[in-house]
This record gives sequence, C-alpha cells and structure tokens, in this order.
Amino acid sequence: MSDPHLERAAALIGNAHGGSAPVPVVKSFFDEPTNTVSYVVHDPATREAAIIDSVLDFDPAAGRTSFASADAIIAYVKAEKLSVTWLLETHAHADHLSAAPYLKDKLGGTLAIGREIIHVQNVFGKIFNEGTDFARDGSEFDRLFEDGDSFQIGGLQAMALHVPGHTPADLAYVIGDAVFTGDTLFMPDYGTARADFPGGDSRQLFRSIRRLMALPERTRLFLCHDYKAAGRDSFAWETTVGAQRTGNVHVHQGVSEDDFVAMRDARDATLSMPKLILPSIQVNIRGGHLPEPESNGTRYLKIPLDVL
Repeated sequence: MSDPHLERAAALIGNAHGGSAPVPVVKSFFDEPTNTVSYVVHDPATREAAIIDSVLDFDPAAGRTSFASADAIIAYVKAEKLSVTWLLETHAHADHLSAAPYLKDKLGGTLAIGREIIHVQNVFGKIFNEGTDFARDGSEFDRLFEDGDSFQIGGLQAMALHVPGHTPADLAYVIGDAVFTGDTLFMPDYGTARADFPGGDSRQLFRSIRRLMALPERTRLFLCHDYKAAGRDSFAWETTVGAQRTGNVHVHQGVSEDDFVAMRDARDATLSMPKLILPSIQVNIRGGHLPEPESNGTRYLKIPLDVL
C-alpha cells in the first residue's frame, strides 16, 4: 500500500478491530422519500457524537420544508445523552437538502465538508447566477477537510479520505472500524454512483473505489443511499470491504478501469436528473442554509431553465 493516508486509515481500522481503540456506535436513519441514510456515530465512553449527511424534509410540489427527519435525530441524541461535536457532509448532495444548520442550532457541532466544495460552489454558483453575497470560498462551512486530515469524536480517531468521481468534493469518513462512503459506493448488488454531474468523472470514481477497497476486508462500510436492487425486498446500507471486493456488480475484483468507465458512462447516459437536484444543490453549496427572505418575507429558490 503506497498511499500514506490509506495506510493511516488501515491502522485506525486495525486498532479498532484489535481492541486497542474504541469501536464506534452507529445509528442509522433512513429517509425513504429520498432513499438517503443519515447516521449518528458516537464514542461509547465519552458520548461525543457526529451526525453524517442529515436530511431536511422538502415537498417540491408545495415548496414546503419541515423537520421530521432532523427531529428524529435530535430525539435520539437527547435520549442517548450524546454531545454532538461534528456535523459531517460527504459532499454537496443532489437528491436531498441538508438539515445541518437546523441541527447545529439545536445541538451544536462543527459543520465540515471537503475543501473541493469550493470547486463545486464555483461551478454551480455560475449556474444559479449567485451574487456577491456568495463568496464561493467554502466559508459557509466551519471546517474544510483536506485528504488525510485527522479529527476526533471523543476517544474515536477519525480521518477524511478524498474520493472524487461522483463529484469533485466527495469525502469518505473513516471513524474507528467504520467508513462512511457517501455516494461513492452502493450495496454490492446495486453497484456504484453516477459520475455525470458537473465535475464528475467515472475514471476518478473507479480509482476512488479501488482506494476504499484496499482497506481491510472486515472494514464496515456505511452507505448514503439504497434503492433496493432487483430481487431484494428490503432496504440495506451496511456492508464490508470484503463484500464489495467480491460481489459489487459494477466494480468487483477483476473489473478493469476501462471496462468500468465504459459501463458507467453508458449507464449514466440513460439516467434522468434527480428530481431534487436544483433545490438541493443551491442550498447544499451554502452549507444547507436557505436563501434569505426577500422584501415580502418569503424565501425563493431559483430554477435555471435549459441548463442541465
């Protein structure tokens, strides 16, 4: 393994497996309307916690936001007497709005994402014709992680791994023996994420996946979405590196980079845009903050025509 960040990640995972470091407690929250899984991860000793990829409920037909998904997380945090120190985003999601600002107001915590969000802000800032109030420098977030950056959740050692391809800014978070992959991978029977959004790259995606698959085979992988593969009756979002290596229908061992790129690009050409991409992206590049109210007290989202 010639990747020093990956070597450190493998060591973190090995320490948890070997009993010399704590194993995180992971609680999942599945939002079926957006097929999104949010997580609360905590250190069992200190009760410090991180919330990963939260969901703000949004009814696009009515233009109405609500907080049932976020409130379920708040109820769990309070019932378990947890202290939230991090609000982690794996990337600027195109399928749901982030509830991070709402959760930060209620629970506290440092809001973090990968530094490449600046690139995404610049691309979509132009698409949405954002004005001078939008700095496009990542300042809507409290912390911008670089590849290999370390952080702690109580006694849990954690780090960020840059895994671009789905978008330029995707991160995977290694926390103890668990890795939160964002949209890079899906369950083995469903495959991999699309790579055709602005700044996406199927070749980068393959290399990011291979990076994750180089981690120890017992590593627990927690995914951001599930869509129930054909023949499977229930939703699922936890797997292992070993299961992905041997069973991922798109990218198991033996699949070449060129073959993956040909498959992924052909498949992406058949996909329609996510139904919430326009509201999601313009909110999520701002760290989940909704637009400021206009003179009549109402907030508005933009719908650019004939762009995507």
